[in-house]
Amino acid sequence: MNIWLFIAAASVVLAATALGMYIRERKSSLRLSNELAALSRQLSNKSDRDALSGLLTRIGFDVLLARRAQKTDRSGEPFSLLYVALDNFGMLNDGFGSEMGDRLLQEVSRRLTQSGEKKVEACQVSVGEYAILVEGGYQFGRKSAKRLSDALAVPFSIDSIRAQLTCSIGIAVYPEHGSVSKLLGNAALAMRSVKQNGGADFCLYDPKMGVEVREQALLFNDLRSALDKGEFELYFQPKVDALSLQVTGAEALVRWHHSERGLISPVVFIPLAEQYGLIGAIGGWVIEEACRKAARWRSQGLRMRVAVNISGYQMREDDLVDRIEAALQRHGIQPDRFTCEITESVAMEDTKVTQATFDKMRNAGFHVSIDDFGTGYSSLAALRKLPAAELKIDRAFVSDLEESEDARSIAQSIVNLAMALNLHVVAEGVETAGQRDILVGMGCHELQGFLFSMPMPAYELERLALDEHEPDEMGFRKSLFSETYLGKLQ
Repeated sequence: MNIWLFIAAASVVLAATALGMYIRERKSSLRLSNELAALSRQLSNKSDRDALSGLLTRIGFDVLLARRAQKTDRSGEPFSLLYVALDNFGMLNDGFGSEMGDRLLQEVSRRLTQSGEKKVEACQVSVGEYAILVEGGYQFGRKSAKRLSDALAVPFSIDSIRAQLTCSIGIAVYPEHGSVSKLLGNAALAMRSVKQNGGADFCLYDPKMGVEVREQALLFNDLRSALDKGEFELYFQPKVDALSLQVTGAEALVRWHHSERGLISPVVFIPLAEQYGLIGAIGGWVIEEACRKAARWRSQGLRMRVAVNISGYQMREDDLVDRIEAALQRHGIQPDRFTCEITESVAMEDTKVTQATFDKMRNAGFHVSIDDFGTGYSSLAALRKLPAAELKIDRAFVSDLEESEDARSIAQSIVNLAMALNLHVVAEGVETAGQRDILVGMGCHELQGFLFSMPMPAYELERLALDEHEPDEMGFRKSLFSETYLGKLQ
């Protein structure tokens, strides 16, 4: 009996000991579990936030979007996604350095999240580009876009630097504009549409934007091989003397004969070439081909100045002038018979590379024309420093000459400025006799436009100038047919 009591007591003691050990292990396990959970939350919070801006990371934002979409699927209440891109951050970052750029981005992040009535969640998609979730449909998204634009428009003051930013914003609404996986991309398409139209604005996504982007991608793919396939051709639009209305020269204009789509306007493919880095190769081909055509005309007895458009990208190439000189020498063209047309906005770039290119043009003896004049902010002092021999009045003023007193005043001011600087004046885009008469009365030296001639292939211009058996469709200045010699123009 005593033995059984002993066994029972021992069993109780063992059970109590085991229970105590279990309780201690359980407490330890719970403590460890809580510590791991807390650590996991800390790590999650850190991985969900960008260290520099404090905004959500892309992973954190994707989780937020997914949860918000689930709520919309249950309640039917839409939300908007805003894609915000800073228009000129890259230029400021390059100009003032990455340290200033980082501080600018920190201030941008603060303004983005605090621009509304309550703090909003935002994500930095890439440097200078953000995604922001806004409760409500398009009207709410539109109001938020306006607030964001206004908030970023207030100048930033960092140390002694005062910076001004604008932004382009695309808006996509869930579920109207696609699934969660496509919403950010669609908002980005809307943003790019704003950028392509000058930026500093916002717009709503349209399904056509996706079609346009795919169309551009296909066109760009074909553009890359167009040079190798020989699909480019130069057309020439004559310039005429304002008094005699005789042809004095011609501007070379590139055209693309697509193998399947036919003739494609430069208005369509030149922006693509500039955006994706093909303009340098195309511009080089234009220079070479223009010199080749001018040499052929000269060999046929037609000595005519040829003008070529030079892009901003080309002006920033160190060897541009060297390559033009080489082309002129190969084809025996005098430098002063070759006109480089450079837009006013590019000409006014105050960069070392651009100014160095102008200096080289001056030394090489090229005829330099400032194109699209009147659309920029040229100063008299800046114009005097350039090796320009000519100003071209922008077609926007010419088209309104007959109806707008402002257009006439601007055009007359340009003519007066050019004369004060002893510059030649050309008016482009002349389409009516009334415009012609007004420009002649103002004192323009040359005119160019559809009133006189459409752009035409080189052989057609040659035929009009040289074929004595054809009717005299267009008068050419007699001096263009004076005797010419290889390498020297008399």
